[in-house]
Amino acid sequence: MRRSFGWFVLFALACAVRAQDAAPVPDTLQQRIAACTSCHGPHGEGGENGFNPRLAGKPAGYLVRQLQAFQKGLRHYEVMEYMVAPLDDVYLHEIADYFASQDVSYAMHPVPPMPPTATARGEQLVTKGDPAKGVPACMACHGPNLTGVQPDIPGLVGLPYDYISAQLGSWRTNTRSTTAPDCMATVVSRLTDADISAVAGWLAARPVPDGAHPEPAGSVKPPLRCGVLGDGT
Repeated sequence: MRRSFGWFVLFALACAVRAQDAAPVPDTLQQRIAACTSCHGPHGEGGENGFNPRLAGKPAGYLVRQLQAFQKGLRHYEVMEYMVAPLDDVYLHEIADYFASQDVSYAMHPVPPMPPTATARGEQLVTKGDPAKGVPACMACHGPNLTGVQPDIPGLVGLPYDYISAQLGSWRTNTRSTTAPDCMATVVSRLTDADISAVAGWLAARPVPDGAHPEPAGSVKPPLRCGVLGDGT
C-alpha cells in the first residue's frame, strides 16, 4: 500500500513539473492565423502546390473582400468557408492588415510550355486587351506593372499558372463572384478556354519587377465599367 502511494506521489510530482515547464500558447496574431500560414506560407508568400496563392503585400481592402466573399457564399472553397465563418469584421481586417504588411520575396512557379501563338495572345490580352470582344487589358485595372492598385485591386505577378487559370475558370462557372456589378465575370465570359490558358501562362512566366508593390490609390483609372471599353458610359 505504501509502495503504491509512493508511486502515486512521484507520478503527481512529475505531472506537476511537466505542467509547470510547459510553455503556454502565446495569444498572438501569428499564433491565431496558424491555419492561414499552414497553407499560404509563414508570411503569406504562397504555398508550393500552385493553388494556394500569395497573400503577402496584396492590398488589405482586397484581402478583406475575399474573406467576406467566402463568408457570404460568393467564393467557394470548403476549407476557407469553414475557417472564416465564425470570424467578425474586426478580425478579418486584422488578418488582412497583417498579410498586406508582409514584404517577402516572390517565388517563380513552373509554367507549361506554350506555342508562340498562345504566348502572343496572352501578351495581347494582358497588355492591350481585345477591343473587338470588349475585353480590356489586364493592365488597365491591375496596374502597368501588374502589381495591383490600392486599396483593393490585387497584383497578378508571381501567381502560379494553375491558380490563375483556376480562378478565371471559377468566374465562368460562378464558383467565384462578387457583389454586383461583377466586372471580372463579364470580362471572363468573353474569353475562350484558349484565351484563359494564354493569359495564365503569360502572367505566370512574367518576371516580378524589383520593389513590386501595389500602385497608389487613384493612380490608375480603369477605362472600363464591367468589360465596356472606353469611358464606361
